[in-house]
Amino acid sequence: QVQLVESGGGSVQAGGSLRLSCAASGSTYSRNCMAWFRQAPGKEREGVALISSGSRKTYYADSVKGRFTISQDNTKNTVYLQMNSLKPEDTAMYYCAAGSGGNWCAPNYWGQGTQVTVSS
Repeated sequence: QVQLVESGGGSVQAGGSLRLSCAASGSTYSRNCMAWFRQAPGKEREGVALISSGSRKTYYADSVKGRFTISQDNTKNTVYLQMNSLKPEDTAMYYCAAGSGGNWCAPNYWGQGTQVTVSS
């Protein structure tokens, strides 16, 4: 079993920055791969960024490349999403997810979500 708790969402103006955090606990194997997803109103949930816990390899959606950075602090069992140069289209509920690997980590566990709102 894995528990994920997100924090760090909020409201910012376009061009601003936010850092999301995801505190993880539980099975290490089940969170070999950690990812951030987002879902805007009326849209499907989409993958934003992922990190492989072992190799530390990262992958980003084209829409956030060069602006978002995913990182992991294993001493704190926390995954971060640093979001810079935010745009109104980044407005969404952001979810942390964990899985053992596969397409966008093939998550089995999800956090409750944290809202990010970017105003123009």
